[in-house]
Amino acid sequence: MGLRDVRVLLLYPPVQTAPGAVCKPNGSLAYPNLAGALRAHGVDVGIFDACVGADGDPLEEMFAKPVPMPNGFLRTGVSDERILEVVADADIVGITSIFTDHETMVLRCARLIREAYPEKILVSGGVNARSRLSRFVAAGFDAVCLSEGERTIVEIVEAVRRSPRPDFSAIHGVAFPDGDGGVRINPTRSQDVVWDLDELPMPAWDLMPNPRYWKIARPHTGTYEPGVELRYAQMMTSLGCPFHCAYCHIAGEQEGSLSGPIGKFRVKSDERVLAELDTLKGLGVQHVFIEDDSLLGQKRRGLRLLRRIQGAGVTIADVNGINILHLLKRWKPDHEVLEALAAAGFTQISLPFESGNLRILRKYASNKLNIEMADIKSLIIAMKEYGFRIYGTYMMGYPDETMEEIERTLQLARDHISWGLDAASFLIVVPLPGSPLYDMAVAGGHITEDFDPDTMNIYRANMTGTLVPAQVLEELRSRAWHEINRTGWKDAKKAWAALAS
Repeated sequence: MGLRDVRVLLLYPPVQTAPGAVCKPNGSLAYPNLAGALRAHGVDVGIFDACVGADGDPLEEMFAKPVPMPNGFLRTGVSDERILEVVADADIVGITSIFTDHETMVLRCARLIREAYPEKILVSGGVNARSRLSRFVAAGFDAVCLSEGERTIVEIVEAVRRSPRPDFSAIHGVAFPDGDGGVRINPTRSQDVVWDLDELPMPAWDLMPNPRYWKIARPHTGTYEPGVELRYAQMMTSLGCPFHCAYCHIAGEQEGSLSGPIGKFRVKSDERVLAELDTLKGLGVQHVFIEDDSLLGQKRRGLRLLRRIQGAGVTIADVNGINILHLLKRWKPDHEVLEALAAAGFTQISLPFESGNLRILRKYASNKLNIEMADIKSLIIAMKEYGFRIYGTYMMGYPDETMEEIERTLQLARDHISWGLDAASFLIVVPLPGSPLYDMAVAGGHITEDFDPDTMNIYRANMTGTLVPAQVLEELRSRAWHEINRTGWKDAKKAWAALAS
């Protein structure tokens, strides 16, 4: 019997947002990365973002009039009927689940497609999916990728090409129904991990609904002039992280875990990064958001890369991965790094201060910053002199964190704003499945495994028995955001909020 042709559709679900919270398209890099791998293998692949739709879908109306859902959230995106229309000619539908608060919409889409098209193969992946396998299999998924999926998805496609009822038993790094109501797990092996990132195919950014993202102009972070088209895209120059913070899934991605050792810090070559920037510019991208978990994790490599991309012709913002430690030298501003960032086109940088307490940073955040020795005032002043817009993130709500420690963190944020920080974001600690903190919270009785995934976001305190009660934490977070931030920043964020029509 010959191999059959197979078409793959990668589906971002509609986005559900709490009323009043900021609604942004997901647009994660998972799909262009997977689509690039499939296309390099000769597979017919498409991407559909059900939050923003495609040509003919009413973009402005969907964002202006989100639809109330039974769980109290607001849905932004196309209708169920439109989703079924889009997936109709696909043999395999992939729906990733990286963040736990996306789970409801991911599983809802899976059940919708499974009921309408029982013959289609449904595949998921991402840290949340692999951490909650039984729920994903119960919702109708035929396979869940347990690690980075560029190679696994190709093997899944080959199995489906051989048979409409594929056998995944020979594929490593995948979980699937065992036929008896359970889940079979084929662990990821170290040799399955891509150690040389240059071997990965070029991401298929061209399959993304870029013009629709640019029109909505709601990237992960930063501020931009309202009503101006923002021609942006995301990229990564490295994977993994040298730190192992308890609240981060990377800390659990080690040898022997379901994912294998993908938490190990790995980098792309300078030439590969330049080629990716050229690809993005060829698509009309003008603003690039770096999504690395630790851009300067190898400081000398980071400096060399920054110098290589000078004159690349794009502005750059870092939304996630510039650790404050890497901006310092002997606890003072490292002007060599700051000059290189500015010359490379960086305009906006997020700074993860996380806590004003050395005890908390040592216990939960890899002891990666000594805030009692670091001259943060001089760093903020220097970064403003280089012309950066800088934003700080601060966390509260660890199980053993006291009210005094939280107040110390809030006072730190006030000081940072007074020294020139442009804005502060306040996050309630979330024990995400897949992170060591989740295991700690379950063991300590702070959360049960049947938690509501809709509560797994930075606005909700979902652990019980914390020293500062959940309701107080939520009130503190909200009050801090309103009291400490300036009016212009608050107005810009409120303009993106999802509100019932």
